[in-house]
Formats: sequence, C-alpha cells, structure tokens
Amino acid sequence: MEYDEILNLAPATVWRYFAEILTIPRPSKREEQIIAYLKAFGEEHNLETEIDELGNVIIRKPATFGFEDKPIVILQSHIDMVCEKNSDVDHDFDNDPIIPRIEDGWVKATGTTLGADDGIGIAAQLAILAADDIEHGPLECLFTVDEETGLTGAFGLKPDQLKGRILLNLDSEDEGEIFIGCAGGKDTLGKFDLVTEPTPTGHKAFRIEVKGLTGGHSGDDIHKGRGNAVKILNRLLWHGSELYRLRLASIDAGNLRNAIAREGNATVLIPELNADGFLKWFAGFSADIAAEHKTTEPELAITCADAVLPESVMQNNLQQRLLDALYACPHGVIEWSRDIPGFVETSTNLASVKMEDTYIMVSTSQRSSVESAREDVATMVASVFRLAGAGYEHSEGYPGWTPNPSSHVMQVSEEAYGELFGVKPKVLAIHAGLECGVIGEKYPGMDMISFGPTIKGAHSPDERLEISSVDRFWRLLLKIIRRI
Repeated sequence: MEYDEILNLAPATVWRYFAEILTIPRPSKREEQIIAYLKAFGEEHNLETEIDELGNVIIRKPATFGFEDKPIVILQSHIDMVCEKNSDVDHDFDNDPIIPRIEDGWVKATGTTLGADDGIGIAAQLAILAADDIEHGPLECLFTVDEETGLTGAFGLKPDQLKGRILLNLDSEDEGEIFIGCAGGKDTLGKFDLVTEPTPTGHKAFRIEVKGLTGGHSGDDIHKGRGNAVKILNRLLWHGSELYRLRLASIDAGNLRNAIAREGNATVLIPELNADGFLKWFAGFSADIAAEHKTTEPELAITCADAVLPESVMQNNLQQRLLDALYACPHGVIEWSRDIPGFVETSTNLASVKMEDTYIMVSTSQRSSVESAREDVATMVASVFRLAGAGYEHSEGYPGWTPNPSSHVMQVSEEAYGELFGVKPKVLAIHAGLECGVIGEKYPGMDMISFGPTIKGAHSPDERLEISSVDRFWRLLLKIIRRI
C-alpha cells in the first residue's frame, strides 16, 4: 500500500483526507460508513452538522474574522463511488479499502476504481473545514449520497435545506476547465422473459470472453470511439448463430449504467460437426474485430475456450430476438451540438445485459443537453425493445443544467484562474450529468459552477488522479472562496 507516499504529496491536508477516504467503503446506496465518518468529523471540529433522512450531510462553518458580511458559499461533492473492478481482482467494495499506488505522476488504484470521483472533492471540503488559516465567508459543505446510480441525494434535498445561493460543485474531471452547464439523463431498461429448453445432444460447449477494453464514463468518454463489450460480444454471437447454429446458454456483459461496458462473457453450444469450423471462423472474425479497434483498444482480448456442457440453453426464438435487439440498439454519439463546436449534444450507452433466473435485463442510459432530444433517443431505444417483443421501462431521469453566461461566480472564477496561472480557463458545458441540474431546479437562481482536478478513466479500473492538478485545483478553490 502506498498510503504513506500519498501523505507526502502537496497540498498535504487534502491528500491526508483523501488517503483516509480511500480506507472507507462507500458504494452507491451503501454509504453508511462514510456518513458516520463525516458526522464524527463535524463533531470533532465543533461544526454544525446536519444529516437528513436520505443520508445527505451538511456541515456549516462560520466566516473567518473580517469576512462575516460575505455571502454564504456552498461547497458540494457526492460521497458515493462507482465500484468497478477487473474480473481477475478479488475485492469486496463493501468491506475492503481501496489500494492506491503512485505511477508516473498519477494516483491509481490496484485493479479497481479509485474513487477520486468524487473522493478528492470530499477531501478538499474537509481540508477547508478543518483549517484555521484559510480566509472565507460563511460556508455550507454539502455531501450528497447516491449520485452515481440516480442522484437520489440531490433529488431528496428540501427547498429550505440550503441557506446559500452560490454553489461550487467539486465533481468535474478536467483541471483548467470550468463548467457552467451539463446534460440531463434518463435510463431505458429492456426486459426479456427467460425461456429455456434442455441442452440438445451432440453439441460442444465453449466460453467466449471479451476483456481488456478501456471502458470509461458514459458521458465524458462516449465520443472517444472506445469499444463496447456488449456490442462486440453480441456481434460474435449473432454471426455465430447465423453461420454455425450457435445456441446461447448464458450471457453477462457490462455492469453499471453510467459506464461503457469493458468486459463480457457467454457460454455457447455448437454442434459437434460444426465445432472445428466454428473455431477457425472465430479466430479470424475476432482478429478482424481486434484490428478495427487497434487504435483505441490495444489491449482488447477476445477468447474462446472449452466449457462444461450446461443443462439448458435459451429458447431459440428468444435467443434470436435478444441478439437482434442488442445488434440494433444504438450506442454512442447520436447528435453533436449545433451551437458549441465539438460538444456532444445527445448520446446513448448500451451499458449491460444480465441474465437472471427468470428474465434477461438490458440496461441503457441516454444523455442530452436538449430535453426533447433526450426523450427522442430514449424512445428510439425503447422501440428496439418493443420490436423485439420485450418489455421496457424508463427511469424518471434528471434535468440538465442550462448555462448562465452572466454568472457572477463564473466571472470571479475566470479572473482568479487567470491571476493564478497566467492563462484563461476554458468555460464549457459538459455532456456528463452533474447534480447542479437537480439542485438548480430545486433552488431557482442558484449561481453555480463545477470544477475539479484532472481525473482520467473514471468509472473504470483505469481511473487515475493527476497529482499536479490537485494543487492547482486547491489553489483556485481557496482564491474563489476568499474573493466571492
């Protein structure tokens, strides 16, 4: 473990709290341990601490001397983390600490997500709350639950819960960029009733695996041309079914709705007479797929190995309907913005396919900065499921955040960044969802920005936090809260 090395990084207080947070399990919807930690922190520092029925924590700190007349500033981050790991890594996110390491100027985890999204935001808030040498007006530090799987904490905030009307969201992932808008999102789920039949005689079983994909955030990374394990696996299954009478016994690909699918596997049956031909075809076809992805996915591995013969297989009609739906289901950028060059307006993520005891669930997620476009692509996905004879449902979704080019806090932040670093920051909207959209809907007129240090590979085991960017993020944060 490299906790000691992290403690030697600057700014020391921020990294010390980040190292502590790495030891505290905090999966989405299971944040009890980090909530208890924050409660104890507030009590230890004699700060007003409030925990609502959902688990959102608010810690308030009075202004320092001479700053009492400043407006209340809200610092906000979410306390849950995406729990993704490589299939060969033994890690229990409910009990085990994250194991960090330092490599080439970055802090990484060992085979799992790091949780810098948004653990580093939490750490910065705690460092300010604990300090007695930082000048600031009155502060409200808001720590929300369950951002990653539904923004439940932000949705549950009451209209009178926050006193401030200026909010600094510490959940962005590109230092040097200040965000003033974000996309709204919605999930669309397809459900197939599982119908099986006994395994036919005269067949051989194989396990097909797709591994080594980069994955990533389904908002931030959707435009980068990365491979999708659901799409790649299904492509092999669909053509194998057409050419070699492949029968599907099980399928499991992808994981979280807001992550691009990195891994997938399926157990299949091939008639013994077709087995040699299938293996030869598989080797050539999988090599073609790997070649297509060689630039963006150099570590892609597609394998086929002997497996134990299962007792049952998917009913043939169901198999064809499922494979057709996965092939037809869109994934990736649907529309680029007509107003902001290079900005993704609308996208959809084919996140996962999971086979349970009585059904097969296909999870997808749609995002757009235009609400009508988000509804349109969600309907597009739903129509694929309906054509395939599956049931479907939509989540309630969450609102986008409309940019305010006249924002006072944005202007202050731009000036502060220029004074600190001699260049102007980029002021942008982000295709990922942020809690700012929900908070802005609950608190009309809230003046908000979002910023943070540089995090790459969020929502995947490749997640990494750039060490040098944390210092710049910290210096900017301190200058903003002193000046606002």
